[in-house]
Amino acid sequence: MAHTVRRREEVPREFTWNTESIFASDEAWNEAFDRAQADIPSVERFQGTLGQSAEALLDFFQAEEGLAAQLEKLYIFAHSTHDVDTADQAAKARLDRAQGLWARVAAALAFGEPEILAIGRDTLNAWMQQNRDLKVYDHYFDVLFRRQSHVRSEEVEEVLGLARDPFSAASGIHSVLADTDLTFQPAVTSGGETIEIAQGNIGALLTDTDRSVRRTAWENYADAYLSYKNTMAAALAAGTKQHVFYGRARRYQSSLEAALEPNHIPVEVFHNLIDVFRRNLPIWHRYWAIRKEALGLDEFHPYDIKAPLVTNPPDVAYEQAVDWIVEGMAPLGEEYVTALHNGVTRERWVDVYPNVGKRSGAYSTGSQKTMPLILMSFNDDIYGMSTLAHELGHSLHSYFAGKSQPYIYSDYGLFVAEVASNFNQALVRGHLLESNDDRDFQISLIEEAMSNFHRYFFIMPTLARFELEIHDRAWRGEGLTADGMIELMADLFAEGYGDGVADDRERTGITWAQFPTHLYANFYVYQYATGISAAHSLSEGVLEGKPGAAERYLDFLRAGGSLYPLDALKLAGVDMTSAEPVERGFKAMGELVDRLGGLLDVKQQQTA
Repeated sequence: MAHTVRRREEVPREFTWNTESIFASDEAWNEAFDRAQADIPSVERFQGTLGQSAEALLDFFQAEEGLAAQLEKLYIFAHSTHDVDTADQAAKARLDRAQGLWARVAAALAFGEPEILAIGRDTLNAWMQQNRDLKVYDHYFDVLFRRQSHVRSEEVEEVLGLARDPFSAASGIHSVLADTDLTFQPAVTSGGETIEIAQGNIGALLTDTDRSVRRTAWENYADAYLSYKNTMAAALAAGTKQHVFYGRARRYQSSLEAALEPNHIPVEVFHNLIDVFRRNLPIWHRYWAIRKEALGLDEFHPYDIKAPLVTNPPDVAYEQAVDWIVEGMAPLGEEYVTALHNGVTRERWVDVYPNVGKRSGAYSTGSQKTMPLILMSFNDDIYGMSTLAHELGHSLHSYFAGKSQPYIYSDYGLFVAEVASNFNQALVRGHLLESNDDRDFQISLIEEAMSNFHRYFFIMPTLARFELEIHDRAWRGEGLTADGMIELMADLFAEGYGDGVADDRERTGITWAQFPTHLYANFYVYQYATGISAAHSLSEGVLEGKPGAAERYLDFLRAGGSLYPLDALKLAGVDMTSAEPVERGFKAMGELVDRLGGLLDVKQQQTA
């Protein structure tokens, strides 16, 4: 009998997210869209006036932020209703309209930054002394003037703003292919039964106890992407060339510099990460060897990386996952825990289960004017619990930043985003390792931890190396083809796997296509690895009960975007300009590998 995935309309309401809290209906969204569109002249009228007085500039900021808040609500509703059913054509049209409106507003506001720069820092400093309401923008001014040489004329900024909508097409094409048009041959059990493969359940299939299920799921999932390799490569090449275009248009020396410099992050942070990753590959090679022996395999393949090491891994219902997360986050105090618990229960932050057409992966979204919203595909296992904890880290970061900061700083950069998410996972995992000493439970929990490390400390650094190379090739004017990308990706994985993994180069080489949004975000993926590094450094202090550690962490959440990312992390107690936190992250991972080897009584766990 075949296993099937529910259709969207079959999912109970209590397990769907609360998009009606943003707009009660599609009609209400349409009305808000019309109002926002009609409000564009309300910001355009400020063109040529910003230098007149502190009051004129403050009036502009207030009008701009009011319109931006409207746009955020429109966009969040549009992409949220689209992502749960990517085949819904009305939702797709709504998302297209929201993206188009955002681009038109960006173009309408193109005069803003050039005019503010023309005012000059000295005059702005004097105005902030005269008008205390303007003082809140001091950090924004600092950010703007730091990148002054990369802000272009009003005409060029207008063009760059108008390019925003068509430039989103490459990512959109890739996502539609991956989430709507791809069809997967079913996985097959050792007994010959078939299991439907969907974006929402591929993770669960790769952790199945049946090796035939894992193998056929891994192969058939990759084969579907390979069947569209040329189209996906064309989309990614277009996205990469767009990054190069923006980098050159803003007069940076490389795509990497263009991505990092606006957040005041030295490129050495990226290169430090890659260097530490490569130095610590022997830990991964040791892990492959432990798994191979524990599973009793003659050959260890990529589809064995998440094979269960116990015969009865724990079933974790959604309600149990919520309880464990609440218990694990208790050291952060009542306000944090209460907000979290109310969010996942009464307020319906989470779209919980997989359904046909739901986009792959998991994320948290929202703004200061909406509740946080989490998309995931919970599969009643310890991995689902960890993903929920992860996304709640993002959501509570947004919750505290939104409560503590004015609108302009209520969001935060990608560099700090992955800290809060991984911090939650580390805290919940630490609580469960201490509170449940059952051998099989401990093994399962370490497997989950290693699965997370595998994504953040193996897949993401490998993708970052791939991303750097294709951007450098595009910057030099070299061609980007499907076969070239597959070959590059396969070579990078071969180095990471070492001699311990019997690899299938073409199927491994298409891994880049299985990330339909990450590689379009312009050097996003390396921040997963820096994020987990900082998270483990900070969680250690809280788990050990160090005085002030929890409050410093909460201060980091409350800071939102009011500080540069590296400064916000220093506030919490970690210096990411140094390679030391990344080394500490790999040390923590190595200790888990050794602990796993001891629990399994596998002898190869000693460090080479």
